[in-house]
Amino acid sequence: MAAETDPLSTVFAALADPTRRAILARLASGEATVTELAEPFAMSLPAVSKHLKVLERAGLITRGRSAQWRPCRLEAEPLGEASAWLGQYRRLWEHSFDRLADHLAERMAEFQTPAPAPAPAPDPAGAMGPDAGPTGTAEEAGATEQAARGAAQSERLRQQEQEEQGEGS
Repeated sequence: MAAETDPLSTVFAALADPTRRAILARLASGEATVTELAEPFAMSLPAVSKHLKVLERAGLITRGRSAQWRPCRLEAEPLGEASAWLGQYRRLWEHSFDRLADHLAERMAEFQTPAPAPAPAPDPAGAMGPDAGPTGTAEEAGATEQAARGAAQSERLRQQEQEEQGEGS
């Protein structure tokens, strides 16, 4: 495989592996030796060392010398560069998320807004009496409207039948 010359690509390639991200997370709390870094993983020390070499090549960690120990230390600058590159697109993401939030709010409002109660139908015959009217419940108003529609439809059918009988005679 050809060596990467683009530092940002090298950083993102190093960050692509969850083991390396976990190592960086551990180093964010302070220096650690290879043995300490290997403890949470079910892998050999040479395998952890390979991950550390990838992180070191990307500039994400440095290894020091302290007697016989070689503690690893997190280097934040490459992470800052990656963050700055991603930050260029943050406004685009935020704008898209804002539009999505607005759309979802509109949809939720549609489902949460109760349907307006139907207006009570006029009582042409006055059959409902003095207690009927705007003081009734929405349920009563709906029943009244339904009854009025039924009565109107019955009247139309009766008139149609009369017209048909008149034409047939």
